[in-house]
Amino acid sequence: MQIQPTIALTSILDNDFYKITMQQGVIRLFPAAKARYKFINRGKHAFPEGFAKALRAAVDQMALLKLTKEEKHFLQVTCPYLDPVYLDFLEGYRYQPEEVHIEQFGDQLEVHVEGLWYRTILWEVPLMSLICELYYVMNGSHRISNEEVMQLTAQKIEKYKALGVTVAEFGTRRRYSYQVHRSVLQALNQYGAGSFIGTSNVHMAMIYQTKPIGTHAHEWFMFHAARYGFKMANAMGLEHWVNVYRGDLGIALSDTYTTEVFFSQFDKMFSKLFDGVRHDSGDPVLFADKVINHYQKMGIDPKSKTIIFSDGLNYDKVERIAAHCQGKIGMSFGIGTNLTNDAGPDPMNIVIKMTAAQPKDGEWTEVVKLSDEHGKYTGTERMINLAKTILQID
Repeated sequence: MQIQPTIALTSILDNDFYKITMQQGVIRLFPAAKARYKFINRGKHAFPEGFAKALRAAVDQMALLKLTKEEKHFLQVTCPYLDPVYLDFLEGYRYQPEEVHIEQFGDQLEVHVEGLWYRTILWEVPLMSLICELYYVMNGSHRISNEEVMQLTAQKIEKYKALGVTVAEFGTRRRYSYQVHRSVLQALNQYGAGSFIGTSNVHMAMIYQTKPIGTHAHEWFMFHAARYGFKMANAMGLEHWVNVYRGDLGIALSDTYTTEVFFSQFDKMFSKLFDGVRHDSGDPVLFADKVINHYQKMGIDPKSKTIIFSDGLNYDKVERIAAHCQGKIGMSFGIGTNLTNDAGPDPMNIVIKMTAAQPKDGEWTEVVKLSDEHGKYTGTERMINLAKTILQID
């Protein structure tokens, strides 16, 4: 009889910051909306027998998590744009494990989430981190020690410092384990002065007294397409973000429906209101040139704006991007898996994406993501083709 491993999250803030910021927006604007999410096994990983049962146990344990007084105080002090009403809500929020449906067929895992969007929005990141950690534990994987993780991370941040670039840690979703994540943050905090500027993980930001970093994710615009149509998704998503945050959290995600479509709708008002854009797919150098040209056409100095690069980065990619962008536009780098899952075994290639949304009093509508890499498309073939037709994407 196989013994089930015990993996449990310890904080409700062990999540990416953009989930918190989007949750506040959803509560304010779309409190009756519903959403569906699906686990996508891009790497075709084979899951060992009993995996679904172990994951189910870890998910059920999440019902015990709640915002502590100390955590609430951290958010109040660090994130003044989070309303007191929202923080009171978060204090009373509890995960409802029945929103998560887990099945295993042979070595294949199926995970689906469904419920009110303002509730289910918090599941994606911790579910992925649990899947990763359980996968390594149940496969008997061996990793380097915590001290070696710290040493390796210290070497990386020293190289980024030498490049003169700023780096944030974005690796919660596909981390090797919670402990590896802690070791990475400890090293970044200890050795990263002058380069390390924060983390997407709110729990880690609190522990290491650094800045939580993030704005919104693809699902923000995917929902807006279900609510307002593909042609209006970017514009309405950006407008609603501005209405909620009034100038704070001003980095716009650009590739939900290709950057070409995004920049055709990122007019002078949005270009001035937002501090910059985030790159998450496609060639980063070509993207940088596109952004620079866009700002120049708008009569805006590109050096007054910032690109956050966050697509599968390692040192070589960062070095290439930095050399190209130096002196042309502001830049920063969100590095994920290369920091939190560089401990020995190969990183997992998995995602959890919104698949459908139900605006208030509306029908369930399938949603899609059409990033600048076809391999990152999500959604049914029918809806992908419909979106490409409507948005005139080749």
